[in-house]
Amino acid sequence: MTRAIQSENAPAITGHRYFVLFLFLLATLLLYPYAEASRFGYVAFRVLGSAAILLAVYAAKLRRSALILVLLLAVPAVYQHIQLPKPSAVSFAIINMVLSFIFDLFVVVVIFRHVFSRDRANSETIFGALCIYLLVGFTFASIYGMVAFFQPNAFYLDPHLNPHLIPDRFDFIYYSFGTMTSLGAAGVVPVSAQARSVSILQAIIGVLYLAVLIARLMVAYRSDAKR
Repeated sequence: MTRAIQSENAPAITGHRYFVLFLFLLATLLLYPYAEASRFGYVAFRVLGSAAILLAVYAAKLRRSALILVLLLAVPAVYQHIQLPKPSAVSFAIINMVLSFIFDLFVVVVIFRHVFSRDRANSETIFGALCIYLLVGFTFASIYGMVAFFQPNAFYLDPHLNPHLIPDRFDFIYYSFGTMTSLGAAGVVPVSAQARSVSILQAIIGVLYLAVLIARLMVAYRSDAKR
C-alpha cells in the first residue's frame, strides 16, 4: 500500500522537472541585470545560477555512470557562477570555460534526446524543448566569451549605447539571444571573422529549431490532445 502511494506521488514530484528548469533558466535570464546592483543581488544570482545547473543535471535523467561524469563537468560551471576568475589565472580561466562549454553541450544533447525521442508529446515535453532553446542561448554566450577571450577585439561595443567598452557576460547573453531570435543586439557588433561565423551559425540554428522542431512538437501535442 505504501509503495503504491509513493509510486503515485513520484510523478507529481519528478514529472515537472522541465517546467521547473524552465522557470529557473528564465529567472536567471531576467534577473541577470540586477546581479551587480547590490551584494545581496550578486549572491542571490550566483545561487540561482548554480541551482539551475544542478536542475539541468537532474532534468537530464542520466544513468549512474554518465551522472558521475556530468557532475564532474558541472563543478567548473558552478564555480563560474559562484566566483569570478582572477585576471592572473589565465590558464585556469581557459580550462574552466572549456569544461563549462562541454557541460552545457552535453546537457543540451541529452535533454534533446529525451524530448524528441518520444512518440507522444505533452506539456512537459514542450517545456523540455523550451529549456533546450534557453540552454542553447546560454551555451552560445559561453562560446562568444571564449572567442572574445582569445580575440579581445572580436566584438565592438558602441560607446553611445553601452556604459562600458569591454563586453562582459551579460553582453554576450544579450547578443546571443538577440542573434538566435533574429531580433539583433543593438550596440554589440561582431568584428572578427570567427565571431561573425559563430553568429551566423547560431542564427541558422535558432530559426531551424523554432520552425522545424518546436512546430513538430506542437502538432504532436495537439494531435494527442484531440485523441
